[in-house]
Amino acid sequence: MFKKILVANRGEIALRIIRASRELGIKTVAVYSEADRDSLHVRFADEHICIGPPPAKESYLSVPRLIAAAEITDADAIHPGYGFLAEDASFAEVCESCNIKFIGPDPKIISQMGDKLTAREIAKKGGVPVLPSSDGAVPSEADAVTIAEEIGYPVIIKASGGGGGRGMRIARSAGELSKAYTTAKAESAAAFNNSEIYLEKLVENGRHVEVQVIGDQYGNLIHLGERDCSSQRRYQKMVEESPAPNLPQSIREKIWEAGVLCARAVDYQSAGTIEFLLDPEGGFYFLEMNTRIQVEHPVTEMVTGVNIVAEQIRVAAGNKLRYKQEDIRFLGHSIECRINAEDPDNGFMPSAGHLDVFNLAGGFGVRVDTHCYSDYHIPPFYDSLIAKLVVHAENREEAILRMKRALDEFVVEGVKTTIPFCKRIMDNPNFKDGTVHTKYLEEMLAEPQLVEA
Repeated sequence: MFKKILVANRGEIALRIIRASRELGIKTVAVYSEADRDSLHVRFADEHICIGPPPAKESYLSVPRLIAAAEITDADAIHPGYGFLAEDASFAEVCESCNIKFIGPDPKIISQMGDKLTAREIAKKGGVPVLPSSDGAVPSEADAVTIAEEIGYPVIIKASGGGGGRGMRIARSAGELSKAYTTAKAESAAAFNNSEIYLEKLVENGRHVEVQVIGDQYGNLIHLGERDCSSQRRYQKMVEESPAPNLPQSIREKIWEAGVLCARAVDYQSAGTIEFLLDPEGGFYFLEMNTRIQVEHPVTEMVTGVNIVAEQIRVAAGNKLRYKQEDIRFLGHSIECRINAEDPDNGFMPSAGHLDVFNLAGGFGVRVDTHCYSDYHIPPFYDSLIAKLVVHAENREEAILRMKRALDEFVVEGVKTTIPFCKRIMDNPNFKDGTVHTKYLEEMLAEPQLVEA
């Protein structure tokens, strides 16, 4: 087992990794920028070291500073968390060259599955369904129009080298495609340093369902069921749950099988997620693979009882998986709400600032992952996520009621948050009856709200 892990991240995920490491008897090192000096992940690590000023490129994205911090503190492993350098193959290679274990998959796998075109081909060869699309990158606008006519409108333009909605455009006609092509290509180049884009058939009112997998170096690979992440705004997830509601068991099991097939196709050896798009007719198609821990991993932990981060660390250290597929049992229902420092009534504008009051929800079946506390100052330099509110109950109806109660108890003063918006989601008819799709939140936002007298 590792002696000391440097956590190359910040916020709630850094604290989550520190907790898992401590329960494994491993010491931890927290890195932080000058803006994160007072974060809880700094307080609870065994050691901490400042790696630079607030801008991420001068701190959390600075590979030389991270490696230097690991060498100075004699850390023998680095956990990247999610975001930042978590899916940067070159960072994983640098760790290897410095004899520091990167807690994640092999750099080659990160590179392969990080390129969406390559990942599609791997999934396809592995027997996983994929959507009709261009055969590789689309070199010109004229080619895009020709391919779109063959696939059939509507189509979606996607960046080969990234995700999160950047470089993505929908086109319902040749005219729209011509306008969107240049914009998507430029945005992809700016965001991912890769201007390659490809076309894919657009599924209207589709659902986003992903499968959690974990593999070790001895050929053992299991799934931990699926999560529904259809509650999205501009391709950013707001609410996630497990298991996925209103999903026939036969389709559920096929998605599990497809997730394992995809992971086996690259001999996957870490925690990872395979994302699928479900159409209204019950078909499902490979979207992408995330070769890291996911923000929404707690809902899977709640229904399976498996500490995913701890298992990720154990297999990285060379241990065998402690579970076989037949050991995994799914109990009850779990929902996660992302609590962001944003103003839902003002276009979800970021709302950094001082937390005058930060009262966490609690009680039976409630979990909060956060790095914040009353009197903490939220810096304006990073992602707006300040907490993940997670509930678990015997069934979905009870989980929704528990989440509503927990949201009422979660009191934040000093900044605007998405708590009121999450309450609206819990009362939304589509969410309550489980008829969710990736556009229902945008439809909800477009509806006029009743103003109380």
